[in-house]
Amino acid sequence: MFSLFPVGFSHHKQRALKMDEAHLTVNNDLSTDVVVSWTSQHCYQCLYQQLGVVPAAPSPGKPNSVDFVVSTQHEITLQLNSTPDTLELCMVPFHFGEHGNYSLWVKNINDSSVVDCSVVTKVEPINSYIRESHTHKNIHKHVWHGHVMDISLVIMVFVNYGGGRYWFFRHESWNGEFVFIMGTSIALSINSLLRARSTRFSVLRKVVWRSVQLFAIGVFIINPNYCQGPLSWDNLRIPGVLQRLAWSYLIVACLDLMVDAWWSPVIDILLSWPAWLCVLLLEILWLYLTFQLPVPDCPTGYLGPGGIGDMGLYPNCTGGAAGFIDRWLLGENHIYQTPSSRVIYATHVPFDPEGVLGSINSILMAFLGLQAGKIILHYRDLHTSIISRFLMWGFVLGAISALLTKCSTDQGFIPVNKNLWSLSYVTTLACFAFVLLVLVYYTVDVKKWWSGAPFYYPGMNSILVYVGHEVLEEYFPFRWHMANSQSHAEHLTQNLVATSCWVFISYVLYRKKVFWKI
Repeated sequence: MFSLFPVGFSHHKQRALKMDEAHLTVNNDLSTDVVVSWTSQHCYQCLYQQLGVVPAAPSPGKPNSVDFVVSTQHEITLQLNSTPDTLELCMVPFHFGEHGNYSLWVKNINDSSVVDCSVVTKVEPINSYIRESHTHKNIHKHVWHGHVMDISLVIMVFVNYGGGRYWFFRHESWNGEFVFIMGTSIALSINSLLRARSTRFSVLRKVVWRSVQLFAIGVFIINPNYCQGPLSWDNLRIPGVLQRLAWSYLIVACLDLMVDAWWSPVIDILLSWPAWLCVLLLEILWLYLTFQLPVPDCPTGYLGPGGIGDMGLYPNCTGGAAGFIDRWLLGENHIYQTPSSRVIYATHVPFDPEGVLGSINSILMAFLGLQAGKIILHYRDLHTSIISRFLMWGFVLGAISALLTKCSTDQGFIPVNKNLWSLSYVTTLACFAFVLLVLVYYTVDVKKWWSGAPFYYPGMNSILVYVGHEVLEEYFPFRWHMANSQSHAEHLTQNLVATSCWVFISYVLYRKKVFWKI
């Protein structure tokens, strides 16, 4: 079905393994055929998928064998059933290692009816994570907050290029930022413009124009056609990362301009209470639509991936209300066609992780970042006050996340889910963001142990780096033909070289004083 799924093959000549794959030989010593099925431990409440059938042994002591290829990304559970009455013989949870060779023996114990299933390692797997790890490495200006964005940008480029094709650098299939620090920058930049005697109307005009540009650039880079001919308007994708940034930036910047105009005599949280009221109303709207909007043929309030998840009961309900709103408002052909949930959950319904409903929570994320910026402005140079408030916000947001998720991946009221940009996803990331701000602020502003180099340079040309790495992704020196495309080491080297190229390019542009601003 998909390359990451275990795939059975009936011949005994083993094919060459790809990344994140292992050989498994199932030896059946029973007098009945054995059906081998599997499910990933990373797949919550999923149906078992058939791997293949191993014929019965022709005679005692002469087992029949069939070879399979299995995934090594996560632990999987093998279920073995007898075909005549689908009797469950045994369940075998096992985490196979990359490029390992394993045998699974299915036999009766001491000629009794009790079936034993045991896995034997014939060839040890490679330890790709250790073996390959050697591969490469005045208004008062609080530059540290920009370093958080700079670091985020460089990491994002590396992950978008593939992250060495390691599974933990890939997007989650379902449950499992840059927007936050953008909100912090909004507070500081608008304050700087107003102190420079710019009018609120002129700042608002800049905000609107910048948002329009971000949105347009986003639509451009997510609809590449290059050598494929003219792009059809019928399948133009509308949502995207920059589009969501544009929307969040527009709303949060407008709220900040509005609040500062009315409540500048009051400080900290009280300063922003009208904006907080607007954000809370938006959050109530998200909760209502997510949990109360009727979705045809789906349970109300569904937050799952559809497909084979939830025991296959809701295959066409991917994303619940969020997916339904995007398909109704934008049309199926104008949203992302291959969501990450396809890999494990075998979904076939288009779903956009940057969709309309999730944009409400991205506004909340940016607004929390804005609050961090307000703390910086109102407690300027009071290091203890800034750090204590950052830690307080981190604690409160972490407590909210623990409550919403019940400290579990899948069983909470609202799971942490990047695809949906769920409320708990926002509170969790914002919690980590406040803690990271404390660390960087203490390192850069308080102790002055680090200047921000070399991450500082991409941050000075963030739009150019983001657009460039998307548009030129397939071109040399960012990508080249590999001698072994199934090697994590080669992918990791290529991705690190590509990312380093953009750091170097941004450094050259910085030295030449070339900056692309919008």
